[in-house]
Amino acid sequence: MSREVPLHFLFFCIILTISSCFAIRGSQEGLILQELKRGFDDPLEVFRNWNEHDNSPCNWTGITCDAGEKFVEEVDLSNTNIIGPFPSVVCRIDGLKKLPLADNYVNGSIPADLRRCRKLGYLDLSQSLIVGGLPDFISELSRLRHLDLSGNNLSGPIPPAFGQLLELQVLNLVFNLLNTTIPPFLGNLPNLLQFNLAYNPFTGTVPPELGNLTKLQNLWLAGCNLVGEIPETLGNLAELTNLDLSINRLSGSIPESITKLDKVAQIELYQNLLSGPIPVAMGELKALKRFDASMNMLNGSIPAGLGSLNLESLNLYQNDLVGEIPPGLGSFASLTELKLFSNRLTGRLPESLGRYSDLQALDIADNLLSGSLPPDLCKNKKLEILSIFNNVFAGNIPESLGTCTSLNRVRLGGNKFNGSVPSSFWGLPHISLLELKDNNFEGLISPDIANAKCLSQLVINGNTFTGSLPTEIGELRNLSEIIASNNFLTGALPPSVGKLQQLGKLDLSNNQLSGELPAEISSCKQLGEINLSKNQFSGSIPASVGTLPVLNYLDLSDNLLTGLIPSEFGNLKLNTFDVSNNRLSGAVPLAFANPVYEKSFLGNPELCSREAFNGTKSCSEERSERAKRQSWWWLLRCLFALSIIIFVLGLAWFYRRYRNFANAERKKSVDKSSWMLTSFHRLRFSEYEILDCLDEDNVIVSDGASNVYKATLNNGELLAIKRLWSIYKTNASNDNGFQAEVDTLGKIRHKNIVKLWCCCSKSDSNLLVYEYMPNGSLGDLLHGPKASVLDWPIRYKIALGAAQGLAYLHHGCVPAIVHRDVKSNNILLDEDYVAHVADFGVAKILQSCARGADSMSAIAGSYGYIAPEYAYTLKVNEKSDIYSFGVVILELVTGRRPVDPEFGENKDLVKWLCNKIEKKNGLHEVLDPKLVDCFKEEMTMVMRVGLLCTSVLPINRPSMRRVVEMLQEANPHHKAKATGKDGKLSPYYCEEPTICIV
Repeated sequence: MSREVPLHFLFFCIILTISSCFAIRGSQEGLILQELKRGFDDPLEVFRNWNEHDNSPCNWTGITCDAGEKFVEEVDLSNTNIIGPFPSVVCRIDGLKKLPLADNYVNGSIPADLRRCRKLGYLDLSQSLIVGGLPDFISELSRLRHLDLSGNNLSGPIPPAFGQLLELQVLNLVFNLLNTTIPPFLGNLPNLLQFNLAYNPFTGTVPPELGNLTKLQNLWLAGCNLVGEIPETLGNLAELTNLDLSINRLSGSIPESITKLDKVAQIELYQNLLSGPIPVAMGELKALKRFDASMNMLNGSIPAGLGSLNLESLNLYQNDLVGEIPPGLGSFASLTELKLFSNRLTGRLPESLGRYSDLQALDIADNLLSGSLPPDLCKNKKLEILSIFNNVFAGNIPESLGTCTSLNRVRLGGNKFNGSVPSSFWGLPHISLLELKDNNFEGLISPDIANAKCLSQLVINGNTFTGSLPTEIGELRNLSEIIASNNFLTGALPPSVGKLQQLGKLDLSNNQLSGELPAEISSCKQLGEINLSKNQFSGSIPASVGTLPVLNYLDLSDNLLTGLIPSEFGNLKLNTFDVSNNRLSGAVPLAFANPVYEKSFLGNPELCSREAFNGTKSCSEERSERAKRQSWWWLLRCLFALSIIIFVLGLAWFYRRYRNFANAERKKSVDKSSWMLTSFHRLRFSEYEILDCLDEDNVIVSDGASNVYKATLNNGELLAIKRLWSIYKTNASNDNGFQAEVDTLGKIRHKNIVKLWCCCSKSDSNLLVYEYMPNGSLGDLLHGPKASVLDWPIRYKIALGAAQGLAYLHHGCVPAIVHRDVKSNNILLDEDYVAHVADFGVAKILQSCARGADSMSAIAGSYGYIAPEYAYTLKVNEKSDIYSFGVVILELVTGRRPVDPEFGENKDLVKWLCNKIEKKNGLHEVLDPKLVDCFKEEMTMVMRVGLLCTSVLPINRPSMRRVVEMLQEANPHHKAKATGKDGKLSPYYCEEPTICIV
């Protein structure tokens, strides 16, 4: 007999079955994620709460589930430093919609298994060091809306499958190696909002089909090697807010269509009927806010229609544009940046420029613009950069600029300005560069200049300024350069100049200055150039000038100076020295008996020399005899002084011998047997001589972990002894890099690697005994007061020597050795300035070539030298050393430290240098001004090597062996080697550095 099943019981069974299915699926997803976890190295332990016993992965780090907290929808492991291949297993999660894996070390190419992520709408693999080509199966991910593959090593073409991603909103392929044309089928993506292909080595033109992307908001095609004209069809992009076509080879004129996206007639009507800025409501009719077509080959005029837009930023610099600047630009309410320099623009600036906007940067240098400056450039007190040099502007500086306290850089040189400079303009509180050169300015330099506390460069040469240099100039403690030549300045040089401790260049030539040269000038220890020629200075030359440590240019010609040439000048290393046409007398110091100074002493009738040279007469025998008779008294005095000195030295010698004897007796009671000596070369000394030198008086460097002693042995030989304390004093296992030094330097024999003689060990400390380097480290010498000693031939010699040392570590040692802390402070210089690579405390011997890179437990190296990939992958190989050495090369070329507040926020030397050389005349700004221009070509070639070494992508960096070859090619003696059989120069030989992207 059958019985009916109750409905409520059936409903309960159905619910139970569905719940069981959910539980099984959730458990399966947890197992999949555990398998994903096992495929990665995890140095930051981001997987630490991925507990295999937890049935709910929704609580795990990086995992996001649906609203019911049942199924996984997102796996976010971006910026976690995980290392391993692409996790294909993740595509077994049926409901996966988002997969951000950016900023990791996902090695290899994009696998075909990715096609199994059918529901994927968001994929971010940027900055993951991926190689290979773009996937041709991408069209199978039909729901994809966000695709970011930027900052990788992807190469080849863009497959046609990309044109079938109809739901795609964001496409980002910036900073790859894509090297074919931009395909027209990318214009078939109807929902695309962001289209970023910048900095790829494409070929060809901008496809007109991009005009079909009517929803597009951002189009970034900078640095893509594009040629041809800008398509008119881009005017169809009515929603576009940012258009960047910079750093290409585009030609032709800027199309009018870009300025006429919609309702242009209404905007022009408002401009004709109303005064003032474009109303905000009308500005909304035009979406475009930022337009950058700089560094191309565009010609023609700036379209007048641009004046109908309400742009925030307009960059059209370094083109061949002509005509006038559209007046409508002055009415923009949002304009903050206007850069039109290096064109052939004419006419006047818009009269209302700056009146309605928070203008921050105006750079229109190197044009043919004329008229006066608009009065309201800084009405809203936001203007920071005013660069208008090399035009034909005239009139006075507006009084309103004297109240523009936001100004930081002002360059008005090479115009026809006249009148006096407003007093308040001299004392702007935040100004760092004030350039007024080659105009017709007149009047006094105001004492208000004392308020310009941030002023670094004062360049006012080629005007008609009068009066004296104000005493208040000594208050500008950041001032590094004063160039006021070719004016009508009078009076004496104020002694307060001696307070300018950062002053590197003083040029007051061709004025009417008088009085004696102040001895206080010798307090300016950074002075490398002094030019006081063609004035009326009188009196004697201060002998203290001869003590300036970095002076290499001294011109005192055409004055009224009298007396002797100080003998102290013989200590200077002067490239240029001129005291001609004065009233000097006496003998010329023997140090100047050199053809280099052939014309340095002309026009001084009373000067003489032992033999006629350099335009002077020979000192007569009678004068010599008279000088001898007068010298007898000096000789007696010297003998008396010498006897006192000998007596004092004798006492000092006796005291030193007595102290050494006492120390020796005291140390005899110490158990020296507790030290264990290990030698790596045949020694000419014993461990007892080393231990006797561990005296506090011999310490030359000290930090919390070690002391470095200068040791003088009994045979007169000099050694450097580094004493490393263990971290816990009684445990030598915490050796502060002692074992790494021994394992590497103990086996290495190379002229450019510092020699480790031996080591000594005991329970609480270790000793490393090196050859002594009299000239210390490259970093201390290059960035210290003796930097002028390092002329370019010496710097080149140091760069080549250090490169040869590193090349030996990478290619001459089996297995290879990675230094991991290459920096200028770890390159030591002997008495002949031969470079020796030192400090192997964190060096790493690579265990296997097959592994490619060894994983570190922590970052080693110094800030500013660390390769980008090393900082977030902790993977170390030779490419890390090559990047660090590239920074050292750039230090040698620029004379700057790897990190400096002047570079700006989050910028180091590499990024600062790349930004500088992209600009016109940027090369002149980056080369070390202490080096002479005759080496400019060679320095430029060496800079190119440094830029290659510091490429953001490790694959683009040359090997150290290749670096040595390129440095040799950069030497004029090796230039013949840089020429091939076809007579063309090697790719590594260039007159100017190419643009680099960091």
